[in-house]
Amino acid sequence: MSPSRITTAEVPSRPLQIVRRVAPYLWPEDRPDLKVRVVVSLAMLVLAKLIAVTTPFFYKAATDALAPETATPAWTLGAGAVGLTIAYGGARALNIGFQQLRDVLFAPVGQGALRRLASETFTHMHQLSMRYHISRKTGGLSRIIERGVKGVEFLLRFLLFSIGPLILELLLIAAILFFVFDVWYLVVVLVTIAAYVSFTFKVTEWRVRIRKEMNDQDTDANQKAIDSLLNFETVKYFGAEAREAARYDSAMQLYQGAALKTAYSLAALNFGQSVLITAGLIAVMVMAAIGVQSGDLTVGDFVMVNAYMIQITMPLNFLGTVYREIRQSLVDMGEMFGLLEQPPEVSDAPDAKSLEVPRGEVSFRDVEFGYDQARQILRSVTLHVGAGETVAIVGPSGSGKSTLGRLLFRFYDVAQGSIEIDGQDIRDVTQESLHAQIGVVPQDTVLFNDTIRYNIAYGRPDATFEDVRAAARAARIDAFIEGLPEGYNTTVGERGLKLSGGEKQRVGIARTLLKDPPILLLDEATSALDTETEQSIQKELRTLAQGRSVLMIAHRLSTVVDADRIVVLQDGEIVERGDHFALLAKGGRYAAMWQRQLAEDDAA
Repeated sequence: MSPSRITTAEVPSRPLQIVRRVAPYLWPEDRPDLKVRVVVSLAMLVLAKLIAVTTPFFYKAATDALAPETATPAWTLGAGAVGLTIAYGGARALNIGFQQLRDVLFAPVGQGALRRLASETFTHMHQLSMRYHISRKTGGLSRIIERGVKGVEFLLRFLLFSIGPLILELLLIAAILFFVFDVWYLVVVLVTIAAYVSFTFKVTEWRVRIRKEMNDQDTDANQKAIDSLLNFETVKYFGAEAREAARYDSAMQLYQGAALKTAYSLAALNFGQSVLITAGLIAVMVMAAIGVQSGDLTVGDFVMVNAYMIQITMPLNFLGTVYREIRQSLVDMGEMFGLLEQPPEVSDAPDAKSLEVPRGEVSFRDVEFGYDQARQILRSVTLHVGAGETVAIVGPSGSGKSTLGRLLFRFYDVAQGSIEIDGQDIRDVTQESLHAQIGVVPQDTVLFNDTIRYNIAYGRPDATFEDVRAAARAARIDAFIEGLPEGYNTTVGERGLKLSGGEKQRVGIARTLLKDPPILLLDEATSALDTETEQSIQKELRTLAQGRSVLMIAHRLSTVVDADRIVVLQDGEIVERGDHFALLAKGGRYAAMWQRQLAEDDAA
């Protein structure tokens, strides 16, 4: 199964495994206080159910006390009808009180479990590889996680406090019917329950398939909406508002069809359940009425049987709802756990150590790599960046320039060969320490929808405000920021869209300056900018590069003239090396690219 594609059709149909996966969150090994809460909550649950099944006895006794011709037990004579009625009400109040106390005690356990699972999912998503994320749809992914976490919340609450209590209550009532009344009462009740449960489970399994279809359509519609909103400018540029609305409405139409199937099947399920429950209730009450007429039962017995049937009916109706919701929650959780089960493509070795960078030398040794087996990107690439050197990589689109940067940052692992920093293979060091030693200024700096200060300080979270301002001054953006009405507290908008391309790049440079890494990766950092802005940004980049080992990936050759060494990539292989003037004198591939760009600039 491809790691990039999991649909609801592939959701694990293994409820027991999913339940086992969730169960440890109910019994956190590192929180003994929460374990105590679980135990006490379960004790409150048992007390509530014991009181619930004894309450009809008070109801029966109060009824018999009001019928003088009925032979009543001696213990009821002193209590009287009023006292028994009060006792009945008190028992009901205690039952509800214990249930509410149970919920209060368990609430921190449930919310803590929800928090831990949400955090685990969020952390795991950041541990997955670049390959996984570029092939996923963010809107659909967020929807799957959202539904899965909600499903876990429901399951944690109802698995422990609905299914278990329901089974306990049914067993206690069954025992009372057998010993206090007659075996035939128990037979009728068991047949009713068996028919109800069988009908509910079979119809619900059918409805689960409909729910899967509805989930797929919901995810697709949500993805289309998020895609359209993220590409708001593109939609406007091409006047495609009506087209996007029609595209979204088409997805919602499919969702509507699946949702209607769900609603219709729910109505059929509810009606069938009501018929079965009503048939069982009528059968037992007829038997009790015949018993009263024959003198074998009292009016109080008739009332007590009715009370027990109502107690059975209520949780059975609840069982239908709970089972449906639990089964649907399992579908939602199955999708989320499918994400959690995705293994990270790039992971730390068991004995990985922290990267030490005394010099900052970077070496690519016979590196081969392809994003898939059918297409090789890099072929036996050997490249060395000395301490404090600036090495530029140029070449046509698709030659593998950016791939080298991704491999250095270890977004992917090389297929063959190795990448070393100061003699240490990057596969033998922790990713955290590797990322800490490399600063990246990408072609398109993406910012968080937060303040400018937050975005610059992202390079070093513990930085003071003066540190942030110093980095902004070094990136020559301080004056611009100070001129804004809210200064450093200005929100930059989604993906930094409130700032121009040059302003975003300067924020990105300031962020990297604040990080102060010994190794710098410039991945076509100015190719998306106009010539004037590019020249201005180049000054900041040269300042940033001072004293650091720099790997510069460039499209425009004018940006690499000052590099210590230039490497030309062609079809994943290094075809030329040397400085700018040596490569021009050679008259090879680089010289041809230089002449072509000069001609393009003149034509412009």
